[in-house]
Amino acid sequence: MKHFATFPALGAPRRIAPVRLLGLILVAGCWPAGLSLGAQRPMIRPPRLQPGDTIMFVAPAGDLDKDRMMLAKQRLQARGYHIKMRDDLFAREGYLAGSDDRRGHELMQAFLDPNVQAIFPGTGGYGTMRILDRLDYDAIRAHPKILIGFSDITGLHLAINRMSRLVTYHTPSPMWGLGSPDGLTPFSRKYFYRAITAAAPGNYRIVTPKGVPQPVALGKGQARGRLIGGNLSLISALEGTPYAIDTHEAILLLEDTREAPYRIDRMLRQLQLAGKLETLRGAVLGQFTRVDSREDQQTEDQRFSVDGILKQYFSPLGIPVLMNFPVGHCPMNASLPIGGQVEIDADQAALSVLE
Repeated sequence: MKHFATFPALGAPRRIAPVRLLGLILVAGCWPAGLSLGAQRPMIRPPRLQPGDTIMFVAPAGDLDKDRMMLAKQRLQARGYHIKMRDDLFAREGYLAGSDDRRGHELMQAFLDPNVQAIFPGTGGYGTMRILDRLDYDAIRAHPKILIGFSDITGLHLAINRMSRLVTYHTPSPMWGLGSPDGLTPFSRKYFYRAITAAAPGNYRIVTPKGVPQPVALGKGQARGRLIGGNLSLISALEGTPYAIDTHEAILLLEDTREAPYRIDRMLRQLQLAGKLETLRGAVLGQFTRVDSREDQQTEDQRFSVDGILKQYFSPLGIPVLMNFPVGHCPMNASLPIGGQVEIDADQAALSVLE
């Protein structure tokens, strides 16, 4: 296919050698919980973003709203960044932003382009799982760049974290935050640019002023570790694949939207049965929004509300846990490094990012 001449492996899913695939499946599916695939290579960070750098907009999942994307572009340009995008950025194929080949090729093009310093997926929706086996993870590691996003972009965060060992950033997106009519809230803006720009190095605590959801602690004490996770639905869907989450001695981040309590219960039970909660050092439980959008299996028993379900699974672990943290499908969406080091202080109900 001529369009993919410079990326010959992207026209079809990448094949993994049988022995390597067996090893990955064992790790992802039934490998003892105490063993970590991530120990094979050290985690690396991309260079931080500076004024004058180029950001490439990509659409690896759902199709994009052009008005919102152009508004995000204008706002980023006003801060001194250059924006690059392909002519087919606004392609649409069903509920996807074009074909799997188009989306996979675009993402790899962004990583391999020497003039691009950061990659901003426009939105989530659905679609990243369809391209995970089309990406060249060694090439991604060899060309480390800032990758942002949340929701369905969790698929990329988890796969790149596990296969490329590259820190990525769980953040608002161009369509939901940067390109929203009112833009990022002051809280979200502060921690978005703090996370990815060169102007803000050093360790810092996420401060939650009045008007921002206030974290509530389960357990006591402090815990430090590698932050991993994101959208619970994507984490659950990737179980049993080579890209499944590695939670060994990690801090687990979870959030979701439009999921009824029983569905959250089912996904957490899956993680528990897979041994993914056994060796956690701590957990950050973000916003679970619009949980009443599904009317099935509703109950007035608060033990089976979303908060009740979360407590059922995390209280017995005896680790520091923060609930109601301002992250996820909400205007107050803190940016956090996936694969980066963080510290939970349950006594102060606080989270710090450790650079």
